[in-house]
Amino acid sequence: MKALVKTFAAAALIAVSTFAMAAEGPGAKARKTNINLSTADFALEHYVAVTTEGESVGVEQLFAADFNQKIQAKNAQSHSREAVIKSLKKQKGEKLNCTVSTDILEESADFKVAKITLNFEKFTKTDLVTLVREGNDWKVSNSINSYK
Repeated sequence: MKALVKTFAAAALIAVSTFAMAAEGPGAKARKTNINLSTADFALEHYVAVTTEGESVGVEQLFAADFNQKIQAKNAQSHSREAVIKSLKKQKGEKLNCTVSTDILEESADFKVAKITLNFEKFTKTDLVTLVREGNDWKVSNSINSYK
């Protein structure tokens, strides 16, 4: 039930973002769209939409300035904020063929750690995400990925 509610909330967030962009029209002046990241749940839902649904609105706003991503594999990799944002923008509109589940592992007033599991047909990706409060917004500050 919890996953269903989060799925609907993510879909609503995507729809609102899409309608906001469409309302401007093709001749509108290009400008950054602000995404509501006032709660950790909104930030987490937007992160899932960005990483699994190809959402590209508000990508820069989502990640903390010191964000880094680590991929645990035979050859461990580390990616900077800029590299991750560039990669996610290239995936604009691409939806992953997987089921998503999210579990909150730890939370306080200023941080939240979530485990996002992406179940694909032949493998599973686990993403441990740390969110932190920066002023009035929540940002993704760290991501550690592993594959099985």
